[in-house]
Amino acid sequence: MDDGELARRIAAGVSAGADAAETELARRFAPRIRLFGLRRLRDDAAAQDLVQEVLVTTLEALRAGRIEQPARLASFVLGACRMTIVNQRRGEQRRARLLAQFAQDLEPAPDSSDGALLDRDRLADCLQGLPSRDRTVVALTFYLDRSAEEIARELGTSAGNVRVLRHRVLARLHDCLEGLA
Repeated sequence: MDDGELARRIAAGVSAGADAAETELARRFAPRIRLFGLRRLRDDAAAQDLVQEVLVTTLEALRAGRIEQPARLASFVLGACRMTIVNQRRGEQRRARLLAQFAQDLEPAPDSSDGALLDRDRLADCLQGLPSRDRTVVALTFYLDRSAEEIARELGTSAGNVRVLRHRVLARLHDCLEGLA
């Protein structure tokens, strides 16, 4: 199957075998994207991140029908690689400028001998004191790095409710860690 047919199957949706086509897309392009990333970024972890980001971008574009020339899928992927790296570098430059501009206003990080550092045992106790649903929200948010929408689907509630719940749980944890609760 050529790139054009692969792109058309993904764009057509599940009924036309899109799952197998998406797997084939990842198998076919992931090594190329990784090599492109290694050559430009000189870091294996950054190259792996590039693979994921470009594959997601490509799949989203195919599913939405935004790729006008499916036969030129490889060109789209290459362009997505270039633009992703450009955007990453632009973001790094922006952060560096902001850091240079506001560095004098930043407080230094606490020394490891400072008593203000996180007490892991106290945090574990505070987490154990939370209701099961609250602990689930914390674990899904910070351990599994799930979005509010994903958590909402899992808990059978709305994303807004998850955000409110997360805000309240974090406030309770803060109070517990400060000894206020």
